[in-house]
Amino acid sequence: MERYKREFIEFLKSANVLKFGDFTAKSGRKIPYFVNAGEIKTGEQIAKLGEFYAKAYFEKVGSKKTVLYGPAYKGISIAVSASVALAKQGLDLPFFFNRKEAKDHGEGGIFVGYLPKAGEEVVIVEDVITAGTAIRESMANLSSLEGVKVTACFVMVDRKEKGKGDKGAMVEIEEEFGFPVYSVVDVYDIIEYLEEDPANEENVTRIKNYLAVNGAK
Repeated sequence: MERYKREFIEFLKSANVLKFGDFTAKSGRKIPYFVNAGEIKTGEQIAKLGEFYAKAYFEKVGSKKTVLYGPAYKGISIAVSASVALAKQGLDLPFFFNRKEAKDHGEGGIFVGYLPKAGEEVVIVEDVITAGTAIRESMANLSSLEGVKVTACFVMVDRKEKGKGDKGAMVEIEEEFGFPVYSVVDVYDIIEYLEEDPANEENVTRIKNYLAVNGAK
């Protein structure tokens, strides 16, 4: 396993972002592990997360100027931290996020922060994709921005699960909207990491059993 993947998984565990047990995903699926960016609660933690996203951005997109979009609520802090980390390395990108409910006074609308202009490219930064539900909601919101194109999405973990059909949710998103979805690690990286310690045998078995039913073909 690449060093940065190990470091990232260890970071997720230490920050309690990666948990094992019984959870319900936004898709409604009962899942044996959970990735929750909402558990990041300190300046040091969110700064570290932003550094991982910045590393992934430079690796996949390079130094291209885009606009970062963080879907409410967990994507907001990710967009802010990623933009700060990128700026520290010489790439100053604007960012914005959405409100859950449109504001009918003041500046109005559902977006807060920089409003992309026609011809500009947007990169979505999210915590995780399970069935693709949240990304489709984001695309519905972003469709109101005329002439703006989403060119990529970055998430912490690719769960390698089915979307609407048997294909992986991330593959379905790529095919449906025409942009790549990148992850820092995927569930098989997590399994590989867990298998190094026999004490994790139960969690490994539960995740593998879950993937046998819900994993992408």
